[in-house]
Amino acid sequence: MRGAWLGRLWRQSTGRFGLIVVAVILLTALVALVWTPFDPGHVDIDARWLPPGWPHVLGTDGTGRDILSLLMAGARTTVVVAVGAAVVATVIGIVLAALGALTTRWVRESVAVFVDILVAFPVLLIALMIAAVWGGSLWVVIWAVGIGFGVSIARVTRPELRRVLHSDFVLAGRASGLTPTQNLYRHLLPNVASVFIVQLSWGMAVAVLAEAGLSYLGVGAPPTQPSWGRLLAELQQFLTVHPLSVLWPGLAITLTVLGLNLLGDAIREATDPTLARRGGSAGRARAHQPEVVA
Repeated sequence: MRGAWLGRLWRQSTGRFGLIVVAVILLTALVALVWTPFDPGHVDIDARWLPPGWPHVLGTDGTGRDILSLLMAGARTTVVVAVGAAVVATVIGIVLAALGALTTRWVRESVAVFVDILVAFPVLLIALMIAAVWGGSLWVVIWAVGIGFGVSIARVTRPELRRVLHSDFVLAGRASGLTPTQNLYRHLLPNVASVFIVQLSWGMAVAVLAEAGLSYLGVGAPPTQPSWGRLLAELQQFLTVHPLSVLWPGLAITLTVLGLNLLGDAIREATDPTLARRGGSAGRARAHQPEVVA
């Protein structure tokens, strides 16, 4: 079964594109842990604003730093934030969804109200509020995005869990003596995994945007840690003089976000073959809307 959906994923053009982009970003981040063409923090006044060529493949910035090395080091920051936010969102989403689907009526209603309140706050607003209290750091971005998308995941996953909860195989598991927790991990979560993955991939994409945006504003990654957002902020003032230098960090952010979104949609279609029979984007749009079960 696993090989089957992986094959369906690779056969989709969006799936191939997303897999390749995400794989390149991960590989770049891993390579940057041990090697970059130049020291990302090295300043060389004699090498200011060199055009793309050898040995500076993407050129240099106004302080002589190698742009390719800065992008590779920034990929590490991007991967840390995306993975960290995904872990936080997964834990929060699963806990809230389980409480909102498997507990008593008053607990379910309280969780639903709590989730609706938190969903009203945009992720970036949560990040700015946390940064104002504890200062800017990668942990601010990770927790802000994790909390913001954790409640979004819970809101979407809860009705799906309620729907699956009344399935015959879940009732059979309960009759065989499975505890609610065992039923959750053996039957409920695997049957809502496709919806969960789409939400999680979107959250990781927003984590990349949030980190870049907050670093652009100076409240994201610390100054000693390379970041695509900070690099973009530093280079944009020279847009009219050296436009090509601004292209690279902007392109890295755009491709990463696009790759994560397309990969999530492709995984959703690959793990749920019924979408192929619903027809194109209209089917995907309907499938992303959870069935609300009272």
